[in-house]
Amino acid sequence: MKETEKLILYRGFEDGKVLEGITQAMGFFREKDSRRGGMDEEDKPEDSIQALCYACVHELIEIAASHGFAGNLWQDYLTFLLVNHENAYSTACEIRGSISGSINQLAAHDFALFQEWFGYDLGELGQSLGMPEFSILMDYNRSGRNGKVFNHRIRDQICALSVRLGQCGSVEEFQEAVTAFYREFGVGKLGLHKAFRIAHAEGGQARIVPITNIAHVRLDDLVGYELAKKKLVENTEAFVKGKKANNCLLFGDAGTGKSSSIKAIINQYYGQGLRMIEVYKHQFQALNAVIAQIKNRNYKFIIYMDDLSFEEFEVEYKYLKAVIEGGLEKKPDNVLIYATSNRRHLVREKFSDKAERDDELHTNDTVQEKLSLVSRFGVTIYFGKPEQKEFQEIVRRLAERHRIPIGEEELLLEANRWELSHGGRSGRTAQQFIDYLLGHM
Repeated sequence: MKETEKLILYRGFEDGKVLEGITQAMGFFREKDSRRGGMDEEDKPEDSIQALCYACVHELIEIAASHGFAGNLWQDYLTFLLVNHENAYSTACEIRGSISGSINQLAAHDFALFQEWFGYDLGELGQSLGMPEFSILMDYNRSGRNGKVFNHRIRDQICALSVRLGQCGSVEEFQEAVTAFYREFGVGKLGLHKAFRIAHAEGGQARIVPITNIAHVRLDDLVGYELAKKKLVENTEAFVKGKKANNCLLFGDAGTGKSSSIKAIINQYYGQGLRMIEVYKHQFQALNAVIAQIKNRNYKFIIYMDDLSFEEFEVEYKYLKAVIEGGLEKKPDNVLIYATSNRRHLVREKFSDKAERDDELHTNDTVQEKLSLVSRFGVTIYFGKPEQKEFQEIVRRLAERHRIPIGEEELLLEANRWELSHGGRSGRTAQQFIDYLLGHM
């Protein structure tokens, strides 16, 4: 029996090839030692084991490069498997921490195996195989390129947990350390990442895929719109605290900070268990499948729809209405919908529509059907174009933040000229003006 086949809870790792290969190689040499030379040299399949180990070295280096790992790559890799594996134990421990019940004994069984694997000396394995490259994996120095999968904070915490697990003197201590990580950071992609998008695999099945690089904007970075931000914060804080909260629509003029406010929200409340999933209009048919994947997790999810609007001929808004507040199944308490739009009523209407409605027997029904989508958002927040003084204050604050060495009078004069030829006053225009100055310093 393979060593990995003894696992009970922690099975079926997505990146488990290295674990399979290394444990197979270690098992082969343990068996060889137990035989004490009972096999002839030509009967020993060391070439195939060596080839297997070279493949494992390749995979370990690739994982280190994409995740930014360093030090003992074997132990980092094992830690990476533990913090990413979603099972009955790990998902029960996320956010809540230690749990009671028989499942703790089953988890301890698996952790005992992992602790044994943590003790593997790859340098010794390399000597047995004539592979000095294995010693490099014990103290690996990464290049200057940052990992592209995890943010620095999570990457550093995984490496710190790896060191701690390698120092644990008992299975109980090992289990306690892993469980504490689950409580603080969560488990799997939903625990370790802030934001996600929807991808469709072959066959049309919707998958939740992490977004690994999002803007680190904070609410304090957004100048002005204090009442709008306050309304957004109050609704979001109620949500993350488990209180009643509403779906939220941010509408108003282009470039006024609606999308930036949403990004700031996820950055501010990620540590309190908030996650965000971005969904585009053509993906609305996958919403039920997405909600089914997240409704029983110990996180709060905002389904984010940017620049939401519908043309007259588009009927996706009807489907969205049903998902938000329709159907027999109750909407999960851990899911809200936040949307941004330049339109107050979302569904485009034209004067020519009036002529068509004149031919209808029930004109009011048609109007109400279009307006009812907005009514499903319990909180609506308006972001309008700033007045002249507000625009100048945004420019002044941004220039101060970036330490632009231009006098205030000249700065505001140039900013006024810029906005006249670049779409008018808005937070986006102010940022573009500052970017222009930074590019010519």
